[in-house]
Amino acid sequence: MSLPVLAVASEFYPLIKTGGLADVAGALPGALRPHGVEVTTLLPGYPKVLSALQGGETVARFDALFGGPAALIASEHDGLDLLVLDAPHLYDRGGGPYGGPDGRDWTDNAQRFAALGFVANEVAHGAAGLPLPAVVHLHDWQAGLAAAYIAHDPRPRPKIVATIHNIAFQGWFPASFLPELRLPPQALSVDGVEYFGGIGFLKSALYHADRVTTVSPTYACEILEPDGGVGLDGLLSGRAATVSGILNGIDGDVWNPETDPRIPARYSANDLSGRAENRRALAERFGLEASPDRLTFGVVSRLSVQKGLDLLAEAVPLILELGANLALIGAGDGWLEDRYRGLAAAHPGRVGAFIGYDEDLAHLMQAGADAILVPSRFEPCGLTQLCALRYGAVPVVARVGGLADTVIDANPVGLSAGVATGVQFSPVRQSALDAALRRTVALWADRASWSRLQTNAMASEVSWTASAKAYAAMFSELAAA
Repeated sequence: MSLPVLAVASEFYPLIKTGGLADVAGALPGALRPHGVEVTTLLPGYPKVLSALQGGETVARFDALFGGPAALIASEHDGLDLLVLDAPHLYDRGGGPYGGPDGRDWTDNAQRFAALGFVANEVAHGAAGLPLPAVVHLHDWQAGLAAAYIAHDPRPRPKIVATIHNIAFQGWFPASFLPELRLPPQALSVDGVEYFGGIGFLKSALYHADRVTTVSPTYACEILEPDGGVGLDGLLSGRAATVSGILNGIDGDVWNPETDPRIPARYSANDLSGRAENRRALAERFGLEASPDRLTFGVVSRLSVQKGLDLLAEAVPLILELGANLALIGAGDGWLEDRYRGLAAAHPGRVGAFIGYDEDLAHLMQAGADAILVPSRFEPCGLTQLCALRYGAVPVVARVGGLADTVIDANPVGLSAGVATGVQFSPVRQSALDAALRRTVALWADRASWSRLQTNAMASEVSWTASAKAYAAMFSELAAA
């Protein structure tokens, strides 16, 4: 007998993506199916999502949903069940899912994602005519207000699981919005959605959830402390028994160097020769010197201080001094975008930068770079290093969050035991990053050790297999309770 689960998310790969949330929301439902968990995912009806629907049927209508009419469309993508909230007044616009072409957040984001939560509660009580979910799985703050709507609904409620992908993004809005968001006055209390005098969407999810998960065991510990909890550590530490970390995985069909149609040459851990052709293609794409003796560091990242990209910019002279190249794909803070454009212009042939995001280019980076840099100040899980492991691009990472959980450092013990898969550094400071870069180049010079790192990395378990089993066990336990 299957266990019905309603997932609520603001992104879903490949339909709409700005980060790792989309990858998880898109991959986890399929990974859960072998465990008897049938997930239906509720998404906003952004133009990209609606245009990609494989048919669909209107299963519910809302005459006045936070400023206009809306319809709920049942459809599927690649065999996964979807409910898409078609509300043109909220989602039919240019730009990204959270902000306009100018990079500014939409001024009605409170209403846009309250609508998602409001409809999630209606679906949880039968509005779409689907089997009532035993569990509602909320992803990040954009889905968070669903927990409040469920909690204040007098009808029997499903269990709630809230997953934190990045606690730094919390969804805070003025308290004056409460009536407009159709929540009762008593919801605005410390035992509810009230957060620093306003309405906290993520706070709502964390307070009302039966279980709270985050995307790695180390990050689950970090967010219980003031430095990592970003204001929510008190709430989380007070209910620490319900907080756990379950590592993210990656889709082994999408990220597979043996079958990847996005790269020039396929290869495997048993035969890495195809990497040479991918390396040449990467050098050509970024205008880099293609010497086989020159290590190429790669970056695929949001450009922000959180990701440590300011530290990496300061390390570029050292990278050049060490005889290495740098290729970067990323977008984010304008001053960092300008910084990397300037570095690429100042060092042609040695530094290349693509400002933006391109899925094909991201695959080529993993298949062609020798090492992938992830110098994050904090990192809930990180998917870039998981892809790097899968593709034999040695990850060089800060020892934080999921990076600490997924990469085994090439220290003397790790090397002698034959288990090392990458390079870790700590603390996240310039001197430690510089030392990691030097250590990586020294490892590269020892080709036997480097080859062992690559094969160890490619043997790492980075799929959803174990994590899907953990989620399924948690959902089943909650449903039984």
